[in-house]
Amino acid sequence: MKRFETITQIAASPATVFDLSLDVDLHTASMAGSGERIIGGVRAGRMALGDTVTWEARHFGVRWKMTSRISAYDRPAMFVDEQVTGPFKRWHHTHHFAPDGHGGTVMRDVIEFAAPLGLLGTAVEAAALTRYMHKLIETRNVHVREWAEASSS
Repeated sequence: MKRFETITQIAASPATVFDLSLDVDLHTASMAGSGERIIGGVRAGRMALGDTVTWEARHFGVRWKMTSRISAYDRPAMFVDEQVTGPFKRWHHTHHFAPDGHGGTVMRDVIEFAAPLGLLGTAVEAAALTRYMHKLIETRNVHVREWAEASSS
């Protein structure tokens, strides 16, 4: 299993950043490069505790489907989304939001995941998947920051 963290500074309140981070429309826009779209569950707006969404996207030239659930929720400090079904052996993403002391937010993402397929999956994690997932989360966070800062101005 792999684990990585990203930290993003955002000039908007934790409540604003928290709410936008749960918005499936923002997520879809941030993943336009992979053609990600919603095929089930919450189809618009903000998710809440217990909600699920099923995404379909193309990554590494392959079409994937993944259903995730909001399994923990403590507004505006943190929430967790976890894979219910999909391509990973495990996907657990904890989103943390803390005041930065200047009216903004420090958003910290902690991602734990494991590829399927045993040793082959472990080799793919090491060779490319961890870097790819890290870049995907950073791309998403740029969108969260841009939307949050635009809505706060």
